[in-house]
Amino acid sequence: MTAPVKIVAVLTARPDAGDRLRALLDGMLAPSRSEPGNLRYDIWQDQTALERFVLDELYVDAEAVAAHRAPHFQAYLAQINALAERVAFVLDPVEVA
Repeated sequence: MTAPVKIVAVLTARPDAGDRLRALLDGMLAPSRSEPGNLRYDIWQDQTALERFVLDELYVDAEAVAAHRAPHFQAYLAQINALAERVAFVLDPVEVA
């Protein structure tokens, strides 16, 4: 049996890069949500630190995560380090309803 995979990424915009970071993240929405095996791809913004964004992703399995590494993700990787500090967590379910 395959297990779902959750990815949570916390991105904090570098000085003067907030608008460009937001545009990059917005550009990831449609292609990521349309990927086979993608169950969720949401962008959240911290209420107290507007330069901080959280990506909330959910995939049906590890193969779907691998498929997420498509060209649009490669373009994201090429730009993200110049725009933000980032930490990503790839999570397996323990108790999920």
